Amino acid sequence: MIWGRGVARSKPWEVDDELWAVIEPLLPKVERRARHPGRKRHPDQLVLQGILFVMHTGIAWELLLRELGFGSGMTCWRRLAEWTEAAVWPWLHEVVLAKLRSANALDFSRAAVDGSHIRAFKGGPKTGRSPVGRGGTGSRHPLITDATGIPLAATLTGGNRNDVTQLIPLLQAVPPVRGKRGRPRHRPDVVLGDCGYDYDKYRRLVWDLGVKPLIARRGIEHGSGLVAQRWLVERTFAHLHWFRRLRIRWEIRDDIHEAFLTLGCGIICWRRLKHHQA
Repeated sequence: MIWGRGVARSKPWEVDDELWAVIEPLLPKVERRARHPGRKRHPDQLVLQGILFVMHTGIAWELLLRELGFGSGMTCWRRLAEWTEAAVWPWLHEVVLAKLRSANALDFSRAAVDGSHIRAFKGGPKTGRSPVGRGGTGSRHPLITDATGIPLAATLTGGNRNDVTQLIPLLQAVPPVRGKRGRPRHRPDVVLGDCGYDYDKYRRLVWDLGVKPLIARRGIEHGSGLVAQRWLVERTFAHLHWFRRLRIRWEIRDDIHEAFLTLGCGIICWRRLKHHQA
């Protein structure tokens, strides 16, 4: 996070006490055995910083130096897998979205959808040969944001999947967002999409969810006029791919890459919340 000249700035992978107070209650509790307890468990807060360090820098797990204080790379990887199995990252994203809504910083009046291709050199589930990646193996990040570019949901698919096939799953992936009295909110009023989503079948399916589709038509000479509203989702992709571990998929396990993706959405939402409160 950049604070400007002459002002101290924290490293982007540091987890301050305020963020830790949000994350710690979501982590599964691990009781130490009374008999044969073994080596003391490395502090969760430091391990999380190690996970974020790998996500920010993109280095291999085995290159994570113990001298940094995060624990070994294998310790961080195992803790990431443990917390992923416990669904910590979707809970974190949902909790921070609720805080944004409570602060009136979330705009459900419209949402924007798009997809971004990444290379997947090691293959694995949810990969495929992509027409935009010279036929190389890749994956895609379908993304939906609110009207201000806050990520509401992101998923992982094969690089050979058409974005329009993920439109309904994306809308359904938006969690119920609390933060205000009454029912949680989990559908935008309008969804914006480029001409790649121009299929009447999917327009009808979007209407069935109670959402108005505003999708560009193919072949319109002067464009759809939606660019001024859709550029925010492109900016959010830039923020997500600022995490180097999300620019290229190195994980064979799809759940681990999805963990990075959801954690990245949660961190972006947290930064937006702190910016709103500043």
